[in-house]
Amino acid sequence: MSILVVGSVAFDTLKTHTVEADRVIGGAATHFALAAAFFAEVKLVAVVGTDFTDQDRGTFEGRSIDLSGLKTAEGRTFRWGGEYSENLSQRTTLFTELNVFEKFKPIISEQFRDSELVFLANIHPDLQLDVLNQMHCPRLIGADTMNFWIERTPTELAQMLRRIDVLIINDEEVRQLSGEYSLPRAAAKLLHMGPKTLVVKRGEYGVLCFRENERFASVSYPLETIVDPTGAGDSFAGGLMGYLAATNSMSDEVMRQAIIFGSVMGSFCVEDIGTRRVQRLDQAEIFERYKEFKELTEFKGL
Repeated sequence: MSILVVGSVAFDTLKTHTVEADRVIGGAATHFALAAAFFAEVKLVAVVGTDFTDQDRGTFEGRSIDLSGLKTAEGRTFRWGGEYSENLSQRTTLFTELNVFEKFKPIISEQFRDSELVFLANIHPDLQLDVLNQMHCPRLIGADTMNFWIERTPTELAQMLRRIDVLIINDEEVRQLSGEYSLPRAAAKLLHMGPKTLVVKRGEYGVLCFRENERFASVSYPLETIVDPTGAGDSFAGGLMGYLAATNSMSDEVMRQAIIFGSVMGSFCVEDIGTRRVQRLDQAEIFERYKEFKELTEFKGL
């Protein structure tokens, strides 16, 4: 099955205690698409400016990513700058320049409206709803959001949540959206809002998944070196949704496997600046790390 992803393609400026880089290709849709394309065909809908060159588009070349929905508008591409603390656990936004993304209104072409899986990356809930209204009959809808929309657009966000199947957000956002500190209690509230599956990203502490009568917890991969955490969550979502597309299943067993593949993709993303590590990744490395994830948690019972 193919996946439609709607979100941002951007240029990032990144600062850590070891690396500084400018004009790094990023954005939620970028990281999602590159990860998901290892498992399924991806149809990308986003907008870039006239400063986004053919060489920049080459980031997506040679992969199962349809760029006919990547439109160019007059002006500059969305730009974001961030600086990380020495231990990479905290991020400070230095600047946000929406540029052409400010007037982004996704138009889903007829050839994309039959997509069986849809992922709504982090954009205004009104835009997410508009995308869903243009689709014919997707079998599975996943979505992301952030604290800004939770605080500023609660009504629109609630409308979007009622129409999706999988919500993928971090633990801080889960608590903010639910008003509960306990993650199990928070998850129960969010599942009542619409999603059938809640996937909670917890950074170095792994992932929690809540479904009706099902809970699953996974660890994070113990990396020796983390270079750049930017895009890890979007890469996780891409790996998860990509695996669901490849297997054409939403069973509890498959969802657990999808979460591990998502974690695999997120772990590779942070090993280099921007998309560089994922761009040079191959299938053998993905399945080898998946095997290592299994070995991390495998044990014999009493």
